[in-house]
Amino acid sequence: MRLTRRDFSLTLAAAAAAPLLPRPAFAEGVVRSHGASLIGELKYPVDFPHFDHVNPAAPKGGIARLATQSTFDSFNPFIVKGNSPTGIGLIFDTLMVSALDQGSTQYGLLAEWYEHPADWSWAAFKLRDGARWHDGRPVTAEDVVFSFDILVTKGHPQYRFYYANVAGARDMGEGVVRFDFDQTGNRELPHIMGQLAILPKHWWEGRDFDRSSLEPMLSSGPYKIGDFETGRFVEYKRVPDYWGADLPVNIGKHNMDSIRYEIFLDAEAAFEAFKSGQFDFRDENSASKWAQGYDFPAARAGLVKREEVVTDGPKTTQTFAFNLRRPKFQDRRVREAIGLAFDFEHTNRTIYFSQYARPRSYFQGSEGLMQTGAPEGAELALLESLRGQVPEEVFGPAWTPPETDGSGRNRRELRRATELLREAGWEVRNGKLAGPEGQPFEIEFLSSQDAQERVINPFINNLKQLGFEASFRIVDAPQYIRRVSQDESFDWDMIIWGVSNSESPGNEQREFWGSSTADRVGARNVGGVADPAVDALIDRIIFAEDRPALEAASRALDRVLLWNHYMIPQLYTPFDRIAWWDRFGHPEPFPPRGEAFPTVWWWDEAKAAAVEAAR
Repeated sequence: MRLTRRDFSLTLAAAAAAPLLPRPAFAEGVVRSHGASLIGELKYPVDFPHFDHVNPAAPKGGIARLATQSTFDSFNPFIVKGNSPTGIGLIFDTLMVSALDQGSTQYGLLAEWYEHPADWSWAAFKLRDGARWHDGRPVTAEDVVFSFDILVTKGHPQYRFYYANVAGARDMGEGVVRFDFDQTGNRELPHIMGQLAILPKHWWEGRDFDRSSLEPMLSSGPYKIGDFETGRFVEYKRVPDYWGADLPVNIGKHNMDSIRYEIFLDAEAAFEAFKSGQFDFRDENSASKWAQGYDFPAARAGLVKREEVVTDGPKTTQTFAFNLRRPKFQDRRVREAIGLAFDFEHTNRTIYFSQYARPRSYFQGSEGLMQTGAPEGAELALLESLRGQVPEEVFGPAWTPPETDGSGRNRRELRRATELLREAGWEVRNGKLAGPEGQPFEIEFLSSQDAQERVINPFINNLKQLGFEASFRIVDAPQYIRRVSQDESFDWDMIIWGVSNSESPGNEQREFWGSSTADRVGARNVGGVADPAVDALIDRIIFAEDRPALEAASRALDRVLLWNHYMIPQLYTPFDRIAWWDRFGHPEPFPPRGEAFPTVWWWDEAKAAAVEAAR
């Protein structure tokens, strides 16, 4: 879990699994298990030795060095104040942990087992005997209750929203903590609580939780904070006597003695540092660099390895997001017209070296959740219940993005865009698009990354052909964050934004699209979608009785979002592009859900020596 990304679209789902542990007497209808999966049976039985995607004999040692563009001034990632460092999640344990070879599935970490009743009105977790903090004191149910309470009272406001349906936490004795819910039928809530990072109550006594601080926090995870210098680096040291090192969920993981993040505020400087060997691993997000930038001596000599890793599961879709709070973007026809001006095929060919694909769903890569064809069965019934509140197009064929010949002359799409703008009351006067009162239509694309300009400029040129006064503005990262997500004025028109979904969508959809988050500072509903029909479909997802019902509601939501043109789906990567200095071993093949560096990699002394000898 990478807490510093503050991306709460993690895999958040839970389901009953057949009891596999010896069962003492407890209430009839209560299900107890060592793990939970919403998409099928658990892959691993209660007595599994380790995950299949690790090397159980991986040696411990060495250092993994990575780069980040995020600076920090606090070690507390749970509050509004301050910025926490990349990788801070390494120091925390959660009640349960995800597997890398099965989507929407968790197994006990701090928790030996969890249980819930048939109506999903509560969930209880039994802490493992021997779980302890780095100071040697045991992790207790009292700590779990404290963690929940402190997050909802003094943590970032997103926690109060995220745990809004959790009525409270109770210490039930004998290491069991129970979370009570204010509603029944919400099958995700137990899994959401399994993702709770547990904090030590005794350490926080006498300290202000909501005050940013560079005092290293006491924790129970596989790493603790080591050396650091704000603005330059932070290093995490492996805990040699980590209490959970021999758990099946941890065997073969957390192999590096040190994990160090070097801070580079300039992307080009970071790439040059990688080429010279100042850090070890790079997750390449630039198509042009991947195509043209790796012809340097270390790569030619084989000291730097590269691979395109195809992973299972949902893909992150990159979009152009509208600030829907602004009146000029309220008309669906206007949003569709703007989308027609984006020529993906030309951009992909000339800028991205044809390395990307165009998304057709917000659940891209998740079979069963993506809108396809015309709605039927349960999906159609859901949409029929909303007829008159949703675009009429949702009852026909699935939304598909416009497709051009890639020449850069998308005249057909621009003609259609002109028609839509005219229908919405916008006319070209003296070469400028003007509204009924003569006001010009201005669009400013906001970014903190100068590399986005070359992508957005062709889009801007097409918009100018339609009469828009379009421009690109780059600001520094703090100002970008403030304008987009920290200021109630929401001072922006359009941005590039990523949407990441799980294979088991649920409560997080409120955070993505719900009306209750439309004007909430810091919400993932960055554009401000506020649509009663969307809210109704989100509720149908959250309270779905089974997987088929969840899939039908997800397809319906996908269809409604796409036909409303709330965002412009831009692209997604069919594979991950990774490059690394050949000092490490890694599982072969990579875990199905990602390469997981450095979690399941290990330091290879022979390879590291060969690299040093060849440099």
